[in-house]
Amino acid sequence: MIKIEQAEKNHATLIADFQIKMAFESETLVLDKKIISKGVNAVFNAPSKGQYFVAKTEQNKIVASLLITYEWSDWRNTWMWWIQSVFVLPEYRRQGIFQLMYNHIKKLVLLDDNIGGIRLYVEKENLNAQKTYNAVGMNGEHYQLFEWLK
Repeated sequence: MIKIEQAEKNHATLIADFQIKMAFESETLVLDKKIISKGVNAVFNAPSKGQYFVAKTEQNKIVASLLITYEWSDWRNTWMWWIQSVFVLPEYRRQGIFQLMYNHIKKLVLLDDNIGGIRLYVEKENLNAQKTYNAVGMNGEHYQLFEWLK
């Protein structure tokens, strides 16, 4: 049985390791361990930046994590939650862990009148992730992401 819970600061090193693996796996991008570690810890040190959630086995092994960040929507006069930095250990994939995490997040959103919905972005060629997101009821029909990065 998998349990979803809010991550704790002592999970930061593992979450940073997950992000290094995810970036390389999905985009062949090599993240700087010092920078990602500081970035993960920044969330724990300033909760206004976001919050991490983890999936744990009955033996308390963390097998997945994701980050929620916040965006104010003036159109909707509410907060939107963005799912970011999703990683599931390869040996635990295709077992519904993301769906459990998504359902947990969705339940929190449904209970809070100040949150209007959930969004995420996915790398265009990550078709497996897109199938997973479609399977939980999300769609990519409304917006296309454009960005400029320094």
